[in-house]
Amino acid sequence: MGSAKLEEFTLKDNKIATYAKALGHPARVAILQLLLKKQACICGDIVDEIPLSQSTVSQHLKELKEAGLITGEIEGKKVCYCINEEEWALARSYMSGFFAPVVNKDKCC
Repeated sequence: MGSAKLEEFTLKDNKIATYAKALGHPARVAILQLLLKKQACICGDIVDEIPLSQSTVSQHLKELKEAGLITGEIEGKKVCYCINEEEWALARSYMSGFFAPVVNKDKCC
């Protein structure tokens, strides 16, 4: 298998790709929407809200955490998750810049 050569791209390009991967599954999008809607840390309620098994939800939470979009803190026997506000702001900035309006004056397609 070939190398991805991630170091050949800018930090911003790599971050956008990381966010895109994290958003690449509807369950992860649903989890983020739930956390945004609640505007608070959620401990055990995520599995009740998402129609997937505990282990599957945990895997999606892991992906979101690795992307930096959420944080998870242990409280007793539970892990409570919430939006990582700093990373969320960065993702929003990078993604909005990435999805800049298209100006195609030549109408080539």
